[in-house]
Amino acid sequence: MQYLTTAEVAERYRTAESTVRYWRQIEKGPRGIKIGKRVLYPEAELLRYERALIEGRDEWGLAS
Repeated sequence: MQYLTTAEVAERYRTAESTVRYWRQIEKGPRGIKIGKRVLYPEAELLRYERALIEGRDEWGLAS
């Protein structure tokens, strides 16, 4: 399984690292896992998050 850093997730979604950290804080974005002091994001979780966005699911409080 591949893991991405906060910086890599920010680059993937073309947003700031602070935005990715904010999503984690308010539990509205892809779920990361904390390993030591680092937060890593499993690629499978990012794909699940993207599918939810496309399908308009409210799993992350994103549906309009």
